[in-house]
Amino acid sequence: MTAQNGFGKRIKMADAKSFMIEDARIIFRNFAGKEGQYNREGDRNFAVVLPPDVAEEMLKDGWNVRYLAAREEGDDDTPYISVSVNFSNRPPRIVLLTSTARTHVDEASVEVLDWADIKAADLIARGYDWNVNGKTGTKAYLQSLFVTIEEDALERKYAINENSQES
Repeated sequence: MTAQNGFGKRIKMADAKSFMIEDARIIFRNFAGKEGQYNREGDRNFAVVLPPDVAEEMLKDGWNVRYLAAREEGDDDTPYISVSVNFSNRPPRIVLLTSTARTHVDEASVEVLDWADIKAADLIARGYDWNVNGKTGTKAYLQSLFVTIEEDALERKYAINENSQES
């Protein structure tokens, strides 16, 4: 299934239960894995907003889709899915893009995404089917994330092009 309506796209891949979203709207960032009201220490994660039709389809497929209450009366609730970032078994590929560089991010530096000004994000997440005490569902784990960083005027002015040669 592919959906496009201002939120991005979802593509269900044949090889495994997974989805891809381009121009993703990322919310509830906790790439550092800090303990909080809704998070255990060490659990790195974020959430991504879903188009309503995609959310319905994913719910039918067993994904753990949640809804943010509408802020304005008459508006619809906003569907989203939490995505875990786990470096233990199969580390995700995370790449930061700027006007002059492409930087691969590892477990030690991934927390920079908690505060980065994200201009655009494209991601692929894979599903893991779970069964605990008779309850079942599908949890999303990050496979790939490409993030374009919004640069300010000084970052653009003093950017060093890695392809240029210094004299």
